[in-house]
Amino acid sequence: MPAASAIRTLIVDDQLTMRALIRTSLQQIGVRDIEEAPDGEAALRAVITKPVHLVISDFNMPNLDGLGLLRGIRAHPPIAKTAFIMLTGRADRELVQRAVQYGVNNYLVKPFTTQQLKEKMESVFGPLS
Repeated sequence: MPAASAIRTLIVDDQLTMRALIRTSLQQIGVRDIEEAPDGEAALRAVITKPVHLVISDFNMPNLDGLGLLRGIRAHPPIAKTAFIMLTGRADRELVQRAVQYGVNNYLVKPFTTQQLKEKMESVFGPLS
């Protein structure tokens, strides 16, 4: 059972308020090592420079959207296995199918609860302590 506090996480969203909400939920789950990026380009640079265990990314962002970020991570061997949860404001079947093709680990529809986020994380890492 992995400790939530050991999961290094990168939050990627162009809205500061949404990043703060995700950070609060992660902290309630027990995650302590949390970085943030305002778009996919900044996130890709950050995760290449300092790898993380989990990326939680919005889909719609300027510069590089969530699918582009996911593809970039999966194409870079040192970080290709990074867990990735896609956040979307809509339950778009086509988006989810494309994300699955690119290797997304799970997705979460906004708005979400802390419990829903924890369940998505546990689907990737197993039960969290």
